[in-house]
Amino acid sequence: MSIVRHHIGARLSEAAIFNRTVYLAGQIAEDTSADTEAQATEVLGHIDRLLAEANSDKTRLLSVQIFLSDMANFDALNRAWDRWAAAGHTPPRATVEAKLANPACLVEVVVVAAQRD
Repeated sequence: MSIVRHHIGARLSEAAIFNRTVYLAGQIAEDTSADTEAQATEVLGHIDRLLAEANSDKTRLLSVQIFLSDMANFDALNRAWDRWAAAGHTPPRATVEAKLANPACLVEVVVVAAQRD
């Protein structure tokens, strides 16, 4: 089986698809001046777009890893998440505090999803 990559760059691809499984690179906000809730909302929008391009969506999530620059922002993240997550389709999720590559980024999200049938 071949591997399909989307938005290939010098260092990473935004998505890779293998065996009907979609792997997204860590998604961060472009507007790093925004607060955690706004950055998370933007990031989740990026995920929606990339999953749609890969013939998937948030109801098909298999795993989510969330990296927060400060766990004090956990509630703000969850406000964005709770508006976005599909009821009855919430995935396994881990949230950890991490020093992110760009200090202005407050949240980074990595997902794995199944493609639609």
